[in-house]
Amino acid sequence: MSLPPLLKPVWPAPPNVHAGMSQRAGGVSGAPWASLNLGVAVGDDPAAVAENRARFTSALGARPVWLRQVHGSQVVRLDASVFDAPLPPADAAWTSEPGMACAVLVADCLPVLMALRDGRAVAAAHAGWRGLAAGVLEATVDALCTGTGASPGDVIAWLGPCIGPRHFEVGADVLLAFGQQPGAADAARFASRPRADGSPRWLADLPRLARDRLAGAGVHAVSQLADCTVEEGSRFFSFRRDGVTGRHAAAVWRR
Repeated sequence: MSLPPLLKPVWPAPPNVHAGMSQRAGGVSGAPWASLNLGVAVGDDPAAVAENRARFTSALGARPVWLRQVHGSQVVRLDASVFDAPLPPADAAWTSEPGMACAVLVADCLPVLMALRDGRAVAAAHAGWRGLAAGVLEATVDALCTGTGASPGDVIAWLGPCIGPRHFEVGADVLLAFGQQPGAADAARFASRPRADGSPRWLADLPRLARDRLAGAGVHAVSQLADCTVEEGSRFFSFRRDGVTGRHAAAVWRR
C-alpha cells in the first residue's frame, strides 16, 4: 500500500506533537472524489473511502478519531472510551492521550490545529463561517485549557488551507453573524463585491476571522498555510468550486 503525501504544518510545536493534512493525491476514489477522499457522506464508494482512510492512518502513524461534524461549536474530549460508543455531534476535539489523533474533515472550511507549548495536549477544530460565528474556536481553547489547567497563552495554533478571500463570496447573513453591518462592513474582513446585477455581496477572509476569534480567546501564537482550496484544484477538494467532491482531513496527535 502506497502512502499518500501529507502537508506538514510549519509551527512551533514541541517535539512530541505531530500533525498532518491530506491532499487529493494518494487514494483510490474515482471522479468526482478522486482520489484520497476521506469523507463518508459525500456519495463515494464506501470501500474506496475505507481504503483511503486506511492509507491516511498509515501515513499519520496515529489513530484518527472521526467526528460527526455539524458546523457547530461542540467540543469533545477523546480518550479510550470513544471507541465504545458513537461520539455525539461535534466540530472539535482535544486529547492528552498519546497516539490518538484529533481529526477534522474539510473541503473549503478552515482546519485549525492546536497544541499546548509543553506538548501535554492537542486539539483540532472544523471552522467554517457558521462554526466560527458560533464560537467553535473559543470553545476549543476553553476545553483545552480547562481540561489541562493551562492558560490560553500556552496554546499555539495552525490554520490550514481553506477557501481564500478572493473566492469566499457571502451575503449579508454572514456579515450579521459576525456583528458587521452590511452598510459599514470592515473591508479588511468583508470586501464589498456586488454582483453584475448590483445585488450586494462581499468577499470574506475566513483565516482573518479565525485569527480574530483566537486573539479574542487569548491565543496569539498562530501560524498559517495560506493556500486556497478553490484555486488549487490539483491539490485540494473544494465544495464551492465543484459541488460534489471529496473531503480532506487535518489531524494532530501526541507521541
